[in-house]
Amino acid sequence: KAGFLEGDFRALAQDEEKLRQVLAFLRVGGSGSAQQNIIDCDAVPVIPNGLRIEESDQLSGRVRGQFVFDNKIKLYLSRNQQDGQIMKGTELIKELANEPVLPANVLDYWLKNPHLIPDELKKDANGCTLHIFFFGTIYRGSRGRLYVRCLCWDGVRWYLHYRWLGDGWHDNSPAALRASST
Repeated sequence: KAGFLEGDFRALAQDEEKLRQVLAFLRVGGSGSAQQNIIDCDAVPVIPNGLRIEESDQLSGRVRGQFVFDNKIKLYLSRNQQDGQIMKGTELIKELANEPVLPANVLDYWLKNPHLIPDELKKDANGCTLHIFFFGTIYRGSRGRLYVRCLCWDGVRWYLHYRWLGDGWHDNSPAALRASST
């Protein structure tokens, strides 16, 4: 009805920037402002098989409640993760205690909406794949070990993984923090 031809859709599908512009236009709708992405950070996130959520009062800065997500995050690296250093997750979580760490709900939201994930989160400045951890949700395994889920790019698609807190965290393993104060 609007006059589109099949070739128009093919051309649009081959131009990622145009697709982003169309998506932004669709989200603006008649209101003149972009649709807000609201994530309920108090909802129960996805729980991988064999794990359960561990309630933790260690993370007092954890993002909670209805979170208006602007799709921007801050990546946190400890000084002890930089310049080839490796630190245990059990030490990193102590450093993150008062930081606005994002819960796994944000990871779940992104995995449901992968077109919203910024391309710059695929790799670091050195071209290494990033493993972005969401310390706002801690999981416990059947043997009592604590885990944190992460978002990774495998070269084709986004996927999730998780890591034991007793393992080492490198400079390609930042924590996801809220970027803004809202």
